[in-house]
Amino acid sequence: MNINEKIQETISKNDVVLFLKGTPDVPQCGFSMAVCNVLKHLEVPFDGINVLEDEELRNGIKTFSDWPTIPQLYIKGEFVGGCDIIKEMFEKKELQKLLEDKKITFKK
Repeated sequence: MNINEKIQETISKNDVVLFLKGTPDVPQCGFSMAVCNVLKHLEVPFDGINVLEDEELRNGIKTFSDWPTIPQLYIKGEFVGGCDIIKEMFEKKELQKLLEDKKITFKK
């Protein structure tokens, strides 16, 4: 299985996936921490994938999404964005609307 297939499988199997530097409990960059904090604040159940454990994954996710930075958030198979986009969506309540539309449970 190549890296794109692995990424697609991970995204397909999980409703909310965050590719980040570090883990949800111990993010290793401020941007990853910010997105984790938003998801934790909303009590969204999500899977955190540590790209620092696998160089092929770290580079592959950027190609897969055609997005140059990490973290990257996927909801129900759809790439939503990175840190700045997620923070802005959260502040404008757009993230909450997306979660609601995708039938993802979260704290309102």
